[in-house]
Amino acid sequence: MSNYIYIAVMFLVTYLIRVIPLTAIRSKIKNKFFNSFLYYVPYVTLAVMTFPAITAATNSTISGVAALVVGILVAWLGFDLFKTALTCCVTVFILELFLI
Repeated sequence: MSNYIYIAVMFLVTYLIRVIPLTAIRSKIKNKFFNSFLYYVPYVTLAVMTFPAITAATNSTISGVAALVVGILVAWLGFDLFKTALTCCVTVFILELFLI
């Protein structure tokens, strides 16, 4: 019975989070700060979900952090997504094969 209560509460919270902004904000948002905040919310959410998974997906945290640093550097240099992901995978493979 308590599982149904948990599911109902999760449904209600998820529903309210999606409905309240649609009903409360009718006009265009003109505040620059709030607009920039809303612009970056998807990127921050993706980062918060991705970064812990990067470090926990490998056998050691060191190889995950090293792949994260290498991936940031390679992406900063302008490589595309495939080359960045491949470089991160090779980094993890080499570190876990030889060093750790």
